[in-house]
Amino acid sequence: MQTNAYLYFDGNCEEAMTHYERVLGGRMIAMLRATGTPAEAQMPPGWAEKILHACLDVGGTTLMASDAPPNLPAGTPGGFSVNINTDTPEEAERVFAALLEGGEVRMPMAPTFWAQRFGMLVDRFGTPWMVNCVLPECTEAGAETAVPAA
Repeated sequence: MQTNAYLYFDGNCEEAMTHYERVLGGRMIAMLRATGTPAEAQMPPGWAEKILHACLDVGGTTLMASDAPPNLPAGTPGGFSVNINTDTPEEAERVFAALLEGGEVRMPMAPTFWAQRFGMLVDRFGTPWMVNCVLPECTEAGAETAVPAA
């Protein structure tokens, strides 16, 4: 069994996923448009070029997305964040800064009791992110999000 985040965008899925591919060093697996599919005939005018489904591989994890179907507005996501774990504080700083371009800081990037660096933001596409570079003692047992023992 595997869980993956699935993001809906308000018509700018291709731009967002291409940005994430560049920032996160991922590899786009799929970018499917309605054009040429059975769904094309059911799309409102101007919607056939929108993204029906996109998959981005980031270090063995798949981030999936699409443009919100006309009957399901994208809105502002809430109640979750996409978490990125990095290997170094420098990489955490780089990813945080790149995702933040045009976005908003929710928690500035800083050391915490569980991480060498941790920060939260909402990017210019409305996606909430947590960028995390955990302390070495939290990764030794493979518990990437564990809090160190007191």
